[in-house]
Amino acid sequence: MRDRRENRKESRKKMICELLHDPLYVPMKEKELAVFLQVEKADREELKEVLDELVREAKAEVTKRGRYRKPEEKFMSGIFIGNQKGFGFVEVEGLAQDLFIPQSGVNGAFPGDTVQVRLLQGGSPGRRQEAEVVRVLERNMSRVVGTYQNHGSFGFVLPDDTRIATDIFIASERSMGAVNGHKVVAEITDYGGEGKSPEGNVTEILGHVNDPGVDILSIVKGYDLPLEFPERVLSQAGRVSRPVSEADLAGRTDLRDVDMVTIDGEDAKDLDDAVSLSMEGEVYCLGVHIADVTNYVQENSALDREAAKRGTSVYLVDRVIPMLPHALSNGICSLNEGEDRLALSCMMKIDQNGQMLDYRLAETVIHVNRRMSYTDVRKILEEKDPALCETYRELVPMFERMAQLAAILRDKRKQRGSIDFDFPETKIILSPQGEPVEIRPYERNTATKLIEDFMLIANETVAQHFHWQELPFVYRTHDNPDPEKIEKLTAFIHNFGYSMKLNRDELHPKELQKLLCRIEDTPEEALISRLALRSMKQARYTTENTGHFGLASPHYCHFTSPIRRYPDLQIHRIIKEQLRGRLGETRIGHYEAILPQVAAHASRMERRADEAERETEKLKKVQYMEARVGEIFEGVVCGITAWGMYVELENTIEGMIRVSDLPGDFFYYEEESYEMVGEKTGKRYRLGQRQRVQVKETDRMRRTIDFCIPYEETGEESSLRELQ
Repeated sequence: MRDRRENRKESRKKMICELLHDPLYVPMKEKELAVFLQVEKADREELKEVLDELVREAKAEVTKRGRYRKPEEKFMSGIFIGNQKGFGFVEVEGLAQDLFIPQSGVNGAFPGDTVQVRLLQGGSPGRRQEAEVVRVLERNMSRVVGTYQNHGSFGFVLPDDTRIATDIFIASERSMGAVNGHKVVAEITDYGGEGKSPEGNVTEILGHVNDPGVDILSIVKGYDLPLEFPERVLSQAGRVSRPVSEADLAGRTDLRDVDMVTIDGEDAKDLDDAVSLSMEGEVYCLGVHIADVTNYVQENSALDREAAKRGTSVYLVDRVIPMLPHALSNGICSLNEGEDRLALSCMMKIDQNGQMLDYRLAETVIHVNRRMSYTDVRKILEEKDPALCETYRELVPMFERMAQLAAILRDKRKQRGSIDFDFPETKIILSPQGEPVEIRPYERNTATKLIEDFMLIANETVAQHFHWQELPFVYRTHDNPDPEKIEKLTAFIHNFGYSMKLNRDELHPKELQKLLCRIEDTPEEALISRLALRSMKQARYTTENTGHFGLASPHYCHFTSPIRRYPDLQIHRIIKEQLRGRLGETRIGHYEAILPQVAAHASRMERRADEAERETEKLKKVQYMEARVGEIFEGVVCGITAWGMYVELENTIEGMIRVSDLPGDFFYYEEESYEMVGEKTGKRYRLGQRQRVQVKETDRMRRTIDFCIPYEETGEESSLRELQ
């Protein structure tokens, strides 16, 4: 049936194409074409699909009056990327550079829309190709979150998403009684265009902009993150969360007598990995034991469908939005101290040189001896803290051996070229009312690195196991950097006397790693490290094993966090079926059919989670600096653009000094050297240089912080001082 329908559609597409190219054809609207082609009313929807596909494939175009004709100009289609200043870009697959869309050419497109564009003539040499949106092919955004402004008989919603450059008109009867300052969710009913504002209905009032928690809730709603679990999912989670029974142990390797620990942050609740270590002579016997979530989340169950939809847990500054209900993530699937738990274990034998001698994957039952924190393990290993060493005296020898093995594994990765960008993460402490009271760097230490090293070797071992068996699998891949970006980086570091060897325009990760080692503790370290990081591509989930550039690893996957990442949960099923001898032709075909979509969706959900996490961090940083306007801080210049330069403070907060706020001269951006240069004085601001700054102003709506140069350094009264 489906094949017949597709054949009919293709036949109609061919017929309409021939009609559009007929010399006697006069452009017609959709209804006129339906009458002319004698399309029955029941088939009108299919005709619309055919016409949309022809436009999408650039085999037809639509005039401003809605008439279809053959393409007369060069059209392309892609994804629209909005900008708060009104203009935008269109990302076209296969084009090295995005197309620039001036404000006059946006024509009602919203961020994420699939659009058809017409290339424009002219433009300045060396600048991006300009284009205009001629038609929105597919809408991406159907709702917005923003602040309501009441104007009597009507109102507007000012979108939180600054990429949306227009307000949403709301008729008073569609406002749900919202008042000035309410944070609301609005459904878009008309996207506007040609001078007409988009229109919508308020569907939910989140609270007043100043109410505690509403700021984060607005971001949650803006990214469409699911806060609540459906009742059937919670009900199923409650039913399956039974204590481990004798029946559960059938066919499992019993490791309950093996000493093992979890090592996590103090506030972690979903403990999905435990580690053990013993010695056989000079050989390290490392065990990485991962919660067997698949025992409780059966394929295609309500729990599984909800986990697949969410893709990942989301860690915001004031809350965690879990992939699985708490009954599982903090309960039966969490490897809690003193409790029997079902696990999937990767048990490895590694020699003194870091060489893998043997390994075994097994379904196991485990019993964690102690729940350790990164802080306590660090104090035991680095400070030999007497009280902690006494409290955990039976485990201290194992921790010391773990530190030895972790150092061996890290050195082996370093030898092969694994890249380690050691930029500190941000730790934000909130008051009970959700106000930021402290912001500081969250540094990695001996204990955090130890767990990273063990998780990495387990992930690599599992990935290579399935790669060589040529079975369907989900890998974590990281492609080689774009040659053009590496070429620019190579030219830039040459100014500092550094170089990197390229092999047929390709860079081996070891070359980048050697560069990072050479610049360590030099004035230009921050500058070059950031530029190198920006030249990297984004890691993603794929079914093809193309390797992981950043880790210099030919085989890598995510196996160690099935509580919070769906790809890990999915590959656990494959591992268990393979261990049980059930991965026959039918099941292989099943996984080959579903895994590409699983990988692509998980990658999208990961990006959504990352963006939401960054937005909540930015918001709390802005709130923290609101009370510090006028104060002076010291930081490092971390970015320079034509419109200003970014400075990062020691507490990881970043702000901008606009080019117009640089005193004493007219400054311009010198792209070749990534510097801001004074036209008359020749004064230069460079990436990586230390710089004292004064907090000028903050904008909670745009989540931006503006700095200026303290007047003591300029010899002039700063604009901030004048305002005060």
